[in-house]
Amino acid sequence: MILGIGTDLAEVERYRFDKAKLSWFARRVYTDEEMRYALRKRNWAERLAGFFAAKEAARKAFGFAIPWREVGVSHMRGGKPFLQFFESAADLPERHAVTRIHLTITHTATVASAVVVLEGG
Repeated sequence: MILGIGTDLAEVERYRFDKAKLSWFARRVYTDEEMRYALRKRNWAERLAGFFAAKEAARKAFGFAIPWREVGVSHMRGGKPFLQFFESAADLPERHAVTRIHLTITHTATVASAVVVLEGG
């Protein structure tokens, strides 16, 4: 049974930061793993926009705000993205009887999109 669905769009241009703003924003929004992954890529702003869209889509799927750094995007060996939860959100899926979380992220040079589907029951 579907327990929640969330989607979000993020404009890539908003994530093309200079070094100072990138550092500030990263400390407040992104996990260390997300930053390492994004900055290894040539078009890192597209990845940051995608990660932000995924976090916002997760918030919408659950129906409330999750602290930005307490939800993060990781990748399976083949590249498929998945969500991880940390600190006070570590048991969030269990507390809400979520048994599976589906995440998809896509991006172009100008926009990133993410969809999160929560399954349970």
